[in-house]
Amino acid sequence: MSTRKHTALPKARILIEALPWLTRHHGKTVVIKFGGNAMVDDDLKAAFAQDVVFLHHAGLKPVVVHGGGPQISAQLDRHGLDSEFKAGLRVTTPEAMDVVRMVLAGQVQRELVGLLNQHGPLAVGITGEDAHTITATQHRPTIDGELVDIGRVGEISAIDTGVVEALLENGRIPVVSSIARAEDDGHVYNVNADTAAAALAAALGAETLMVLTDVEGLYEDWPNSDEVISRLTATELEKLLPDLSSGMVPKMEGCLHAVRNGVQTARVIDGRVQHSILLEIFTDEGIGTMVVPDGRATPGTPGNQGETAV
Repeated sequence: MSTRKHTALPKARILIEALPWLTRHHGKTVVIKFGGNAMVDDDLKAAFAQDVVFLHHAGLKPVVVHGGGPQISAQLDRHGLDSEFKAGLRVTTPEAMDVVRMVLAGQVQRELVGLLNQHGPLAVGITGEDAHTITATQHRPTIDGELVDIGRVGEISAIDTGVVEALLENGRIPVVSSIARAEDDGHVYNVNADTAAAALAAALGAETLMVLTDVEGLYEDWPNSDEVISRLTATELEKLLPDLSSGMVPKMEGCLHAVRNGVQTARVIDGRVQHSILLEIFTDEGIGTMVVPDGRATPGTPGNQGETAV
């Protein structure tokens, strides 16, 4: 009996530590951008699905938004199409767009929905095309002072949360592929998944945006230091944006957009760590980098006066 007590006690302590966070987040919407290594490693994919289902059963309302960079590149290669990037975005020809659509909606989304549904009839996959969830116009980035045509890459012009909210009300987990319907020309657009997740989080009035990536968070002085910034305000982040690597820019711009448009916190977390979502939300330490609106009290213990929700 003493052995059983001994082994069970740490588990009880972990559950009790999570209790204030569970209470605070109950009923709140959390938008999670799924990407990076977590998307291609089988063990990490399984752990991600477990985390999302745990959030659901703990009374939160998770919404998953995904891209599929590695899978798209692999499929383009099989079709003999080049993967080219400009301004950190994939150049998307009409032929490439067909592949993007097929991979995101027909491969990545299906696998993720399947992993989630191993735990019950929970996940429903949609794309931004469905019920006008994401509408976009053509995005033309500026390179060396000139607007550049990078094909079927979309800039989000509108979000309709109706179908996502209906799924959440029905107790489901929406899984959204980052494809958008065109506002003006009948095309379909490839939308950066970080950007799509941030726009959806803001439109839903989500409590938290979580972006999984392949680094520990936002580094203070990369490459001179691997110290991760644990917390910064919107204004502090805005000052850092011009010096960030191209891969981090859409993630951090998404975080900035989210917290400036009603989302309480935006977090960039290391998707290479199993159960990183649970570690971030439900433990005292947390991992990764958290962005908060200007003027927010420093998050600490759940009892902090003046603090809203982490």
